[in-house]
Amino acid sequence: MHFGGVDPQSVLAVTFTTRAAGELKQRLRGLGVPGVQARTFHAAALRQLTYFWPRVIGGDPPQVVESKLPLLIEAARLLRRTPDRAELRDVASEIEWAKVTQVGPEDYPAAAAKARRSPPIPPDQVARLYEGYENLRRTRHLVDFETILELTAAVMTEHREVAAQIRSQYRFFVVDEYQDVNPLQKLLLDTWLGGRDDLCVVGDPNQTIYSFTGATPHYLTNFAVEHPGARVVRLVRDYRSTPEVVTLANRIMSKSVHRLDLVAQRPPGPQPVFAEYDDEAAEALGVALTVKKLMADGVPTREIAVLFRINAQSEAYEQAFTDAGVPYLLRGAERFFERPEVRQAVVLLRGAARSANDEEPLAPAVHAILAGVGLSHEPPAGGTARAKWESLNALAELAEDMATTGTDLPRFVAELERRATEQHAPPLEGVTLASLHAAKGLEWDAVFLVGATDGMLPIIYAETPEQIEEERRLLYVGVTRAREHLHLSWALARTPGARRVRRPSRFFEGLNGRTTPAPRAEQPAAVRRSVAAPVGCRVCGRTLALAQEQKLGRCATCPAYYDEALLESLKSWRVTVAKETKVPTFVVFTDVTLQAIAERVPTSEEALQSIAGIGKVKLDRYGQAVLELCRKVGEDP
Repeated sequence: MHFGGVDPQSVLAVTFTTRAAGELKQRLRGLGVPGVQARTFHAAALRQLTYFWPRVIGGDPPQVVESKLPLLIEAARLLRRTPDRAELRDVASEIEWAKVTQVGPEDYPAAAAKARRSPPIPPDQVARLYEGYENLRRTRHLVDFETILELTAAVMTEHREVAAQIRSQYRFFVVDEYQDVNPLQKLLLDTWLGGRDDLCVVGDPNQTIYSFTGATPHYLTNFAVEHPGARVVRLVRDYRSTPEVVTLANRIMSKSVHRLDLVAQRPPGPQPVFAEYDDEAAEALGVALTVKKLMADGVPTREIAVLFRINAQSEAYEQAFTDAGVPYLLRGAERFFERPEVRQAVVLLRGAARSANDEEPLAPAVHAILAGVGLSHEPPAGGTARAKWESLNALAELAEDMATTGTDLPRFVAELERRATEQHAPPLEGVTLASLHAAKGLEWDAVFLVGATDGMLPIIYAETPEQIEEERRLLYVGVTRAREHLHLSWALARTPGARRVRRPSRFFEGLNGRTTPAPRAEQPAAVRRSVAAPVGCRVCGRTLALAQEQKLGRCATCPAYYDEALLESLKSWRVTVAKETKVPTFVVFTDVTLQAIAERVPTSEEALQSIAGIGKVKLDRYGQAVLELCRKVGEDP
């Protein structure tokens, strides 16, 4: 464009966010090229659809529906289903995935099974809601974001004069973040091009972290195959991060098929810090103290970020930063106490506190109340329902912690209200708290990547090799957000004094020259501990990484040998105890813990307490009854 070969007004630059489009326009203006159009896929398509609709279709263009939820609620009622907002939000995500991968309602069940999707309800029910949603949308002359792309491509395909006019206006296309393109966006891009090859794409396959939405790096990695004359330019110079951060990022992706080693251009900086803590509270405190030290050294709070895998992890840091007087901002999610499920739970807890029985234990009472708003025995597989469950579970875990100090329900509610009040007023500037997904495209001088345990990173429901690799790329994205200071940390236990059964992320193996982290000089002395020995499978000997496997003492795929009669006796006993104490059955023991007992058949308190999930409180409360059941099995012929 600078040399006069291309008219800037004939170039359409496509990005994935309005913010990125604005930044691109600003940079181009700074380079003296103000005429380039920079828009998101949806903004560009909607502009074209709105312009041509009256001419080729007639009448007013359809209205854009911002959220699928209202129509899905109506579709659910028409199908005589009780609408569950969290469930329907996950159904909306499934519909979005289906539409961008060009799967209709009738084909959804088979496509979901092939893609190993985990919908919140049976696939055939998702398909019925999908069909009902589409019928309502068409009847009311509405379009969603996916339909905007579909219709724009269809109008160009069916009306040659429209295609000719658009292609004459835009001769050249530039697409950023090409690794995040989905099949529907690729269809529209190909329709815009109309067989031409005036296309430039920019992307990094190591930053593909949205495959659950339908995005695929295939279009980027196969670009030279699809366009044989394409010139491939490898942008290996990294101007953001120090050599130390870049080296760690390269090592994280060293086994990637599409490995691209970056070369740092900045001067050397401090080595990344690997920090291990006894428990989550100690980790949050350690991070808060280290942040205060950085602030004292002159690092602005706006240049510091704390990144985590799921939004429910933010509460510990919101509280620790509040207690330490560190201002913070939550990005990409509501503050913990402003989340709808948390507000609803607090209202119910407040009501229960007014008529609370002084003798009723805190933890079972809170569990019973939260069960009424969605805290189930087993967490949902993912999506909005999982996020809601994690928030409620955080409240339940806080109740368990406070129960050890003799706190009753009214005082527990008062503590929740105190925390909510202190965290209510958002500061104008502060440390950023964000999920790894929300952090993509951003950067800070200092980044704290926290809660990096196996089961959280990779997340426990990432099972296939492809899903595990996406989790590795998510870690890579988090690491490469740091310009200079990088801290990676994890906690060995959830609560103070609990058994230290957690392990650092498997992605850390081999980093820093060994599997154990480097000396932790910057941690508070009180929380420094040696790394516990890994737990091995008692069947095959493999190191166990997942919490559920560690409870069982074996790999999930290894054969299980247990007495079925004992397991049934344990389950019957648990139901009786739960009814007598008026708590959900999982508060007594989870299914996994009962399975572990049935497999090991402990004969002493020491053997029983060695099973993960059985601490001193549960041993004192239920130990003798469980051992008696185990002894009876041993006596039977």
